[in-house]
Amino acid sequence: MTEIASQGGWMPFSRYMEMALYEPGMGYYSAGAHKLGAGGDFTTAPELSPLFGAAIVSTLLPILEGLKAQGLPTQILEFGAGTGKLAESILTRLHDLGFELDCYDIIEISPDLAQRQEDHLKTLAAKLSLSTQYNWLSALPSNFKGIILANEVIDAIPFDAIIYQNGFWYWQGVSVIDGKFAWATGKPVEHSLLPEALLAGHFSEGYVTELHAPANAWMRQVAKHLDTGLFLTFDYGFPVAEYYHPQRLEGTLMAHHRHHAIQDPFHLPGLCDLTTHVEWSQIARSALEDPVDDVYLSNQASYLLDAGIGDIALEVGDPSNPETFLPISNALQKLLSEAEMGELFKVFAFSKQLNDVLPGHSLEDLPGLRGRNRL
Repeated sequence: MTEIASQGGWMPFSRYMEMALYEPGMGYYSAGAHKLGAGGDFTTAPELSPLFGAAIVSTLLPILEGLKAQGLPTQILEFGAGTGKLAESILTRLHDLGFELDCYDIIEISPDLAQRQEDHLKTLAAKLSLSTQYNWLSALPSNFKGIILANEVIDAIPFDAIIYQNGFWYWQGVSVIDGKFAWATGKPVEHSLLPEALLAGHFSEGYVTELHAPANAWMRQVAKHLDTGLFLTFDYGFPVAEYYHPQRLEGTLMAHHRHHAIQDPFHLPGLCDLTTHVEWSQIARSALEDPVDDVYLSNQASYLLDAGIGDIALEVGDPSNPETFLPISNALQKLLSEAEMGELFKVFAFSKQLNDVLPGHSLEDLPGLRGRNRL
């Protein structure tokens, strides 16, 4: 509230979100709270089942083998690794397939989660006798050669809210009214900052949506720093035509607390997660500003099925034994069902200096990106 007062009583929503999530010692990801899993605020795919990470290995292993054949270190870097479950399932699957990774790096802004990751991976290394090195980095290295992963990271990058009023788009920021945070309309949004879909579309009075300049800037930096290898990310969202659909009147902003979705972003600031859906078309265009070779976008169900998750499930479980296979079946249903994560969650990837990345995997065209090489 003090910062809002110092800015004349109005703060961009992106700044409010940055403070609510990342303010040292007070933000949602900076404070030591249990965030993931059954006892936290939300559950991610790696928390649901190790099958998720095991399926991803079908994409990663050919690339890692190619890097090794070139005499390069085999390394994976993961942004926001949660409790370390995705790293564990990937490393376990690689070990089971006879491949040992040289290095697994993590960029994690939450001290609490970083400690949980370290404990988790040390236990795994002892259990499997792994020689893989683990490093926690503060920034993405330049000229990185390897694989970069990000599961449910882009949705938590601060964004700006805008509102349509009287035929114009305005910034929707934060003020303090009667001692409480509240929405407040700011100045008009410059046309150069608006995507074509918002300039050309017809929207009702009071239509609210989001702009994602920080996420797009982050994507450009990842593409710039990756020299050779693959970037692979999973998150919920839509391509531009669906994202800015005239009937999506209230945007996609959501708060999460104890596995409940909350509409009010000012509820328990610092204790609730704040997220937005990803606008995948602009994310892809941001990556393509750097000379990446191929881009890939599909829904999570199609990707995981192409990656062989069903076959892996049969490897680790016996369908004739309901007691042991029922949890596997339930996890698959959540990962693949259109009513759960299968359709809403998307898989986006791009490669640089790789000949063959996702053999046999299908591609849903990104509107406006036809004609480019695609994975």
